[in-house]
Amino acid sequence: MLDKQRRIQQKERAVLVGLITKDQTEAQVLEYLDELAFLAETAGAITEKKIIQKLPHPDSKTFVGKGKLEEIKNYIFQNGINLAIFDDELSGSQITNIEKILGVKTIDRSDLILDIFASRAKTAQAKVQVELAQYQYLLPRLKGMWSHLERLGGGIGTRGPGETEIETDRRIVKDKITLLRKRLQAIDKQAFTQRKERGEFIRVALVGYTNVGKSTLMNVISKSTVFAENKLFATLDTTTRKVVYDNTPFLLSDTVGFIRKLPHHLIESFKSTLDEVREADILLHVVDISHLQYEEQMAVVNKTLQELQSFEKPIITIFNKIDQYEKRNFDEWLSIEVKKDILTELENQWQQKTEGNCIFISAIEKRNIDMLRKFILQKVRTLYQQRYPHQTKYFY
Repeated sequence: MLDKQRRIQQKERAVLVGLITKDQTEAQVLEYLDELAFLAETAGAITEKKIIQKLPHPDSKTFVGKGKLEEIKNYIFQNGINLAIFDDELSGSQITNIEKILGVKTIDRSDLILDIFASRAKTAQAKVQVELAQYQYLLPRLKGMWSHLERLGGGIGTRGPGETEIETDRRIVKDKITLLRKRLQAIDKQAFTQRKERGEFIRVALVGYTNVGKSTLMNVISKSTVFAENKLFATLDTTTRKVVYDNTPFLLSDTVGFIRKLPHHLIESFKSTLDEVREADILLHVVDISHLQYEEQMAVVNKTLQELQSFEKPIITIFNKIDQYEKRNFDEWLSIEVKKDILTELENQWQQKTEGNCIFISAIEKRNIDMLRKFILQKVRTLYQQRYPHQTKYFY
């Protein structure tokens, strides 16, 4: 019990700050801050308050207005807050200016995501990818971030290159970026060779927004053990397993989850990981149907797939967490017949939108998993028949 209390006391207490502009409505900002709170929780912080302001555009010096910043400062002073997290990217000078006024460590959404990636990187490839992204994030902010770099207290936003290399200048950072890119190229070359060695197998990749249940589903349909947790970016590294359904083999890969406002440095650094998506024959787009903004999350994933030039591949949309959807949307007084009618209408709606390429499941409860396996098997066999019309070994 004492250990648990100490862990709680050690957690950073944060205020989250968002801006309503002509590009972001109040409803969107509130949703983004909810997600930012989940990111903060994943990184190990406790969100104490969410603060929003309406401005035509961000203030070039302090992001929010001076009056709002004073309001945030007073709240921080009165409540013992030690971290401010802004939902949009800040420049180095903005971070410095804000920290001088607030008197606490200040980070933005990109810095927070990079911190989570740094804490979860396990393999050599993931560590190099994250470190490269951190230096790329740091480079344009060097001029205004010297006080930011001097924060040696540890915690969120200080893992990685910023915590020990206070004397870093542009030349050193650029040299480091060059070195990391060369190292990553060598790792990528090795990964490409490994992918080529997989031979003639049809390749299936799980894609989706972060925390929709991809790793849990991977475990269920491949009968493997992949780390799965109810936190954002539970896994960074692509995991590939050979799966055999009715004597038909294929390769199944789990990939890193997508998220809105994903730092472009991460997309560039994780190019080789995303190659699993580019080179896949079939994509399984996993959706958390219980999430209130699941359609917006689907749009983020679809946009990312378009950027990866992978949107035209065969895609099976898997609406996961149907059990959570029922808990959230069905009142106890609803009859079984009414519940069935609501689900049938929802399924029919998406069957039309996806031209019959969707299925509703619960990976946790293993609901409709056998139906999903048959669906995947049908798609895999069709591709084998198209690719190897004179071979029969995969079709029986």
